[in-house]
Amino acid sequence: MANSTSNKGKGMDLSALFNAASQALTSNQSTLNEADTLNHDHGDNMVQVFNMISQVMAQNKNAPPSQQLSQASQYLAQNGKSGSAQAYSQGLAQAAQQFQGQSAVTPDNAMLLIQSLLGGGQPQQQQENNPLEALLGGGGTSSSGGGDLLGALLGGSGQPPQGNQQQDGFDMGDLLNAGMAFMNAKQQGQSTLQAGLNALISAGPLGQKPHRQQSGQLVANALLQAFMQKK
Repeated sequence: MANSTSNKGKGMDLSALFNAASQALTSNQSTLNEADTLNHDHGDNMVQVFNMISQVMAQNKNAPPSQQLSQASQYLAQNGKSGSAQAYSQGLAQAAQQFQGQSAVTPDNAMLLIQSLLGGGQPQQQQENNPLEALLGGGGTSSSGGGDLLGALLGGSGQPPQGNQQQDGFDMGDLLNAGMAFMNAKQQGQSTLQAGLNALISAGPLGQKPHRQQSGQLVANALLQAFMQKK
């Protein structure tokens, strides 16, 4: 039992975590290139982005999560040439702020990382009270800032938003867009978890372009699978 507790406390290896996303993107590189009807290089760009993130984190593996995330954000901002690189740089910067003072990234705060990353650098208030949490009844009330939203999603929570939380941090248009995406995904037979993630992506900057939304879903799925294996 002591070993299990130690393992959980150690948290995730961020380099390995983002490498898992890189592998998923590499497996779908050609498909993502085809989905990018303008430049036909989105798959190439995404693989490059997540390879860079993994490498930077490997070089800083002994640093706290916030520092690893911040270093990766700065590296992408300076070396990433694509719009996707800049979007993920902003998401990493937001994640770095969210993980200030936290010693590890674990399954319990997994969604805090994923929400920040896929939110593309939305303001902190919007991250803490976003359409995904409102749709699933998370409300951002946990002391961790993001809550154990992974646990809530895996538990199948689907309660509607309560009170006036949806009026702070994001506008009604965001909520309606996320709500429509959530309902459409559920109607297509997707799980509450997958439907919620699709709603988050569609309401953020990655949802503005179909190929970015597609790659965002791949990233989210890869990260969640890695977290669930740890859990």
